[in-house]
Formats: sequence, C-alpha cells, structure tokens
Amino acid sequence: MNPLRILASLAGAAILGIVLHQFGHVLLRRMLRHGDHRVGRLLVSNLRAPALLVLPLVTIEVTIGVLPMLASLRPVLLHAVGIVLIAAVAWLAARATFVLYDLLLVRYDLDRPDNLHARRVRTQVQVLRRITLTVSVLALAIALLSFPQVRAAGAGLLASAGIIGLAAGVAARPVATNVVAGLQLALSQPIRVDDVVVVEGHWGRVEEIALTYVVIRVWDLRRLVLPVSYFVTMPFENWTRSTADILGWVHLEVDYSAPVAAIRSKFGEILSRSPDWDGKVSVLQVTGLGAETMQLRALMSAPDSSRSWNLQCEVREKLVDFLQREHPSALPRLRTEFAAAGGQAGAKVPTGAAGDRAS
Repeated sequence: MNPLRILASLAGAAILGIVLHQFGHVLLRRMLRHGDHRVGRLLVSNLRAPALLVLPLVTIEVTIGVLPMLASLRPVLLHAVGIVLIAAVAWLAARATFVLYDLLLVRYDLDRPDNLHARRVRTQVQVLRRITLTVSVLALAIALLSFPQVRAAGAGLLASAGIIGLAAGVAARPVATNVVAGLQLALSQPIRVDDVVVVEGHWGRVEEIALTYVVIRVWDLRRLVLPVSYFVTMPFENWTRSTADILGWVHLEVDYSAPVAAIRSKFGEILSRSPDWDGKVSVLQVTGLGAETMQLRALMSAPDSSRSWNLQCEVREKLVDFLQREHPSALPRLRTEFAAAGGQAGAKVPTGAAGDRAS
C-alpha cells in the first residue's frame, strides 16, 4: 500500500477518535447536567485530557490492524502505538484515582466525632492511589522493555555491573518488604488514617500511610516516620481501633482522714459540669493503701482521647483545689513521734500541710 495512503488513513483514524471523544464528552455532560451527579461531572471534566489521547490511539490501532501494508511494517506500528496507549491508559487511571481521592476527602470528613468509617475509607483510597501510581510506572517500564534496544542496554548494564546489581537487589529487599506490608495494611487495617496510636512511647495520630512508610503526628507536632513493616511485626497501641471513646483516670494521694464520700460527690459534680464528659462512666474508688497515705482513683469516660486528656486535667485541678479549700487536712501529711526523756514515747505530732498550720 502507498505510504501516503497509510498516513492519510492513520490521520483519518485519529480524527475519528477525536470526533468520538468530543461527541461522548458532550453527551455525558448533558446526561449529568441535571440531578445529583457531582462525581460524574468531576470525572468527565478531569478525565477529558487523557481520554482525548486514549480514543484516537484506539482507533489508530484498529486501523493498523485492518489496513493492507507490508508484513514487516505492521508489527512496528502496532508496537509503537501500543507503547503510547499503555502510557495514556496509565495516565487516565492515575488521574481518575486522584479525582476520587479528592472527592472522598470532602465526603468523609475526619473532624466528625464518630469517624471510623471515614478513616477506613480514606486509608484504603490513600493506599490505592499510591498502588495505582506504582503500577502506572511499572507498566511504562515494562512497555519500554519491549524494545530490543532497551532490553539490550539493560542487560549490558547488569552484565558490566554485576556486583552493583547484586547490591541493589539486597538494598531493594526492605523496600519490597514494606510494599507487601503496605498492601497487608490496606486490607487488614490494623491502623487507619487519623487513628490515635502509641508507638515507641510516643502518643500521636496517623497522618499519612504510604506504600513503604507511615507518618505519625506526635502531640507536640513532631512527625515520627516508621516503615510500614513495623506495624505488621511490632506491638503498638491503637486507641481508636473500633471506637473513639476511651476511659481516663486520675490518681490522688490523700491522708487517711480524707472524706472519701465528699470527694466522690465533688468528683461527680465536676464531671456533670464538664463538656468533655460523655456521661457513661464515673467511678471514684480507694485503690491503694500506703504507710502514710491512701490512693484514690477517679475513673471517667470521654468521646475521644483528646477530650479525655482535657477532662483528666480538669478533674485533677478541681479536686486538688477542692481539698485545699474545703478539706486541707486531707492532703498528704507526714507524722513524726518524739521520744520523751527516760524513754517514754511522747505525743505524735503531725507535720506537713496540716501540721504547719497547727503549730
């Protein structure tokens, strides 16, 4: 077949693909114009550019398959168009993943009190986005390796640098381990985005989950970066695994003369006035007896860990203030005993908070 006719046929196929793309774009926009089709409208507008490349390539590839031409020319053209088509489809998939991720960021808000479902969806989509990008890069690399020249160049580099290749393989082993762990993390989800965790003695929230690492935002705004494999091989605390509510406690050391009933009543009053208490758990008990003092534990519940921390600090401050104002003798005191002359034991004199005042 005449080369000019081949070029004209391929140009006509490309034009046909562009026309089909424009027709489909206008048709979809009209179909999605009315009703609640926000997702569809965003996909159509954001995927227009990669689709404009994919459709003409498809029509060109079909045309090459039916045109009469030299047997040696057809495989070369199909190969070249196939490479560009793989890159275009990878671009289309990556673009669609980013659009869906942005939509989910708006729909599944992490600022809600009960955001378990939102954290689960965000974690899966975040890992899926990175997997899509990785697959796109691998697809492009595999497509390039289909050229004999590229394969020969790669084989030559490996043959001339065997030791370097071996070292690179050993170095890539942790990366591969973390990638597999990242997939396991996305499926089993021992942690999710915005989970509250305690890792290596640090309290923080899961800020980002990548294929090979996890970023923990520590309470003082530092970032703790750990490999993904850590969360499938090492123990850690997850405070929001199934629900965000949590129990908090405050320990008080008081004198044996402390009125436990009055302290318990004040504790309930403090909780009832606090916006951070969820109204579920309110318990104050004597949990320990020492040589000089007894230990009280105030147990309380809160909707999440941040409000639980605020509630604990509030209870601790107000109970100490209550004891200082209403029952100062209940504060811890040190008792001493003075021996009188002749070996007779004298009176026991309390010292400390109440003893200073008595003197």
